[in-house]
Amino acid sequence: MKKGFFTIMAAQFFSSLADNALLVGAIELLKTSHAPAWQMPFLAPMFALFYVVLAPFVGAFADALPKGKVMFLSNSIKVIGCLLMLFGLHPLLAYAVVGLGAAAYSPAKYGILTELLPPSQLVKANGWIEGLTVASIILGVLLGGQLVGVKLSSILLGFDFPVIDTGVTQPWQAAVSSMIVLYMIAALFNLRIPRTDAVLQPMSGNLMELLRDFWQCNARLWKDKLGQISLASTTLVWGVSGNMRVIVFPWAAAALGYSTTQASSLAGVVVLGTAVSAVVASVSMRLELATKLIPLGVLMGVLMLGLNVITSLTMAVPFLILLGATVGYLVVPMNALLQHRGHNLMGAGRSIAVQNFNEQACILALGGLYAGATSMGLSAFGAITVFGLVVASFMGLIGLWHRRNTIVYKDEVDQLMALARSDGHHHGDGHSRH
Repeated sequence: MKKGFFTIMAAQFFSSLADNALLVGAIELLKTSHAPAWQMPFLAPMFALFYVVLAPFVGAFADALPKGKVMFLSNSIKVIGCLLMLFGLHPLLAYAVVGLGAAAYSPAKYGILTELLPPSQLVKANGWIEGLTVASIILGVLLGGQLVGVKLSSILLGFDFPVIDTGVTQPWQAAVSSMIVLYMIAALFNLRIPRTDAVLQPMSGNLMELLRDFWQCNARLWKDKLGQISLASTTLVWGVSGNMRVIVFPWAAAALGYSTTQASSLAGVVVLGTAVSAVVASVSMRLELATKLIPLGVLMGVLMLGLNVITSLTMAVPFLILLGATVGYLVVPMNALLQHRGHNLMGAGRSIAVQNFNEQACILALGGLYAGATSMGLSAFGAITVFGLVVASFMGLIGLWHRRNTIVYKDEVDQLMALARSDGHHHGDGHSRH
C-alpha cells in the first residue's frame, strides 16, 4: 500500500472516532438537561439530515477540489458543530452541523482511494477502511461513555488553565471539548494527504443539472432487477443499525437501569457482532448468493422484539452480539452486489452517492418513526416493538419482491446473476462502508 493510504486511514480513524464519541456526549447533554424523551433517538436522524439533502451535490463537490482539501474543510465544519454545542446551540442542531461535515467527507474519502490505488488493491483497501471504521465506532462510543463518566470527566474538569476561564464545568462539556482536539488531529492528517494526478472536474454551476443527473442515477439503480433488491436490503439494514447505536441508550436505561457510560459499552457490543460477521461474510459469501440472505433480515426484525424480555447483562451481551451479527452477515454480500450493479450502471462515485442518499434517508425515516413513537408516550419497549415489526415485515416484502422478479423477469434476472457470478470470481468479493 502507498504511503498516502495510511495517512488517509489515520485521518479517517480520528474523524470517525470523534463523530461517535460526540454522539455519546450529546446523549449525556440531553439527559442532564432533562430534554423530552423523543430527542435522544432523534440524534441519529439529525446526523443523517445533510447526507440526504446534499446527496446530489457532495459527489460533484468532492471531484472539484483536491480530496485532501475537501476532507480538511469537512473536519473544520465538524469543529464548528462542537463549538456551537458548547456555546449553547441545541444539541440536535449542533449535531446536524457535524453531520453536514460528515456528508461532505464521505465521497472524498472513497473517491481518493480510486485515485490513489490500482483497481487490484481496492477490495483490500475497502476492507481496511471498513475494519478501521468499525473499530473507530466501537472505540468512539466507549471513549464517549468514559469521557462523560465520573472518573475521566473529573480528571478533565480538574485541568486548570492559567488566565483563561474555559467555562467548562460539566462532564459533557469536557467530552465535547476533547472531540475538538480529535477533529484537529484528523485535520492535520488531512493536510498530509498527497495530491494525486487525478484531473479536477469543475463543479457545474447549474444545480438543476446536478439534481437531474442524481435522480436519473437513483432511478436507474431502483429499476435494475438486482440493483433494486440489494439497494432496498442495504438501505433497510443501515437504517436499522444507524438507529440501533442510539436506541441502545434508552433501552439500557429502561431494561437494566444503566447510565450513559454503562450503556455505551453495550452499544459497542452490537457493533462488535456486526464487525466479526462482516469479516466472516467477506471471506465465505459469494456475490451471486447475496439474495439468498434476505430471510436473515426478517430474523433481525424478530430478534429486536427479544430485547423486551432481557433483564440481565448475561442475557444482553450474547443477544446483542447475535443481533449485530445478522446485520454484518447480510450487509456485506448485499453491499458487494449493490456496488457491482452500481459500477456497471453508472460508475462507482455516483453509485456511492445514491447508496448514501437512500441509506441515510432510511435512518432519517426510521429514527423519525422511533422518535415519533416515543413522543406519543410509547415506552422504550413499545417503541422497539414497533421498530422490530416494521423491519421484519419490510424485509419479508423485499423477499417476495425478489421472488416475483425471478418468476416474471426470469431471463433478465438470470442474465444479471450470471454477470454477478463472473464478476465475483474475477475480482473476489469486494465490500465497503461509510
